[in-house]
Amino acid sequence: MSDKIYNVLFLCTGNSARSIMAEAIFNRLGAGRFKAHSAGSHPTGRVHPYALDLLKSLNHPTDHLASKSWDVFAAEGAPDMDFVFTVCDNAAGEVCPVWPGAPMRAHWPFEDPAAAEGSDAEKRQVFADVYGQIHNRADIFVNLPITALDSLSLQKRLDEMAANFSQSA
Repeated sequence: MSDKIYNVLFLCTGNSARSIMAEAIFNRLGAGRFKAHSAGSHPTGRVHPYALDLLKSLNHPTDHLASKSWDVFAAEGAPDMDFVFTVCDNAAGEVCPVWPGAPMRAHWPFEDPAAAEGSDAEKRQVFADVYGQIHNRADIFVNLPITALDSLSLQKRLDEMAANFSQSA
């Protein structure tokens, strides 16, 4: 069994909700095997309060969560990423950053809960729904036999996973 801890970066435009929730979920589910980070191409500079409330209510550590630019992870001294996931919703026309380098990449589009409309309860429900969708994908991913797969096989599994979720959405 490998002792390698895989670095994962979740990218989104604002880095205020989806990528933040993905970071928290992955750090919990992949504890000891994965270290998750998040960033945005045009970060809002704050974590959405509904995302923070939801994560806190589910006992996720939130003190370290912050909205930041993806440039932080391209700077000297930044951890090398093994996986980069964009979580922007293509249907909303959001432009996702392109990550340079050699990490395996996949696109996991999720609705932007920060753009939800309606009552406070309806907006919070959208956050909860998106959290559940991210959790489901993360759970599948962290349970893949990563150390037993070569990089081409793993990239194929990532692509298949993305296609399956796109069809079910």
